[in-house]
Amino acid sequence: MTLDLAVALRIAAVLHLGLMGAGLLMPRVVGMRGYLASLPPFIRQLFWVYYTFIGLCLVGFSLITIVFADTLAGGGALARALCAFFAVFWTLRLAVATWVFDMEPYLTNGIRRVGYRVLNLAFVYLPVVYALAAAKPRWLE
Repeated sequence: MTLDLAVALRIAAVLHLGLMGAGLLMPRVVGMRGYLASLPPFIRQLFWVYYTFIGLCLVGFSLITIVFADTLAGGGALARALCAFFAVFWTLRLAVATWVFDMEPYLTNGIRRVGYRVLNLAFVYLPVVYALAAAKPRWLE
């Protein structure tokens, strides 16, 4: 049995949208508006701009991956470079999720705990799939 890299990439594209959905729920779950209210207006605006740009990146990553899954799986130089970037991006995000963020205070019920574990599965899946697409090992051919 071989891995169909284009299918694996399409799954990654859907996961990006799932992460975006989780990101849209996050401000309410953590009470972000209340925390941000005490900040100076510039810092509050800066945070929302960064938050919005991260969301746009997720949408862009998803659209690029779903529309060009076959191209990315094909292993051309640009495709491999883009997949390598995505792999590094998601590897760093996984590291931050693992060693920087303390989500425990927000995992107050079973649904949140399960959702957090599902998010972490996505954070593992994404760098692995993009790294495989970037490396294009022989066993995938």
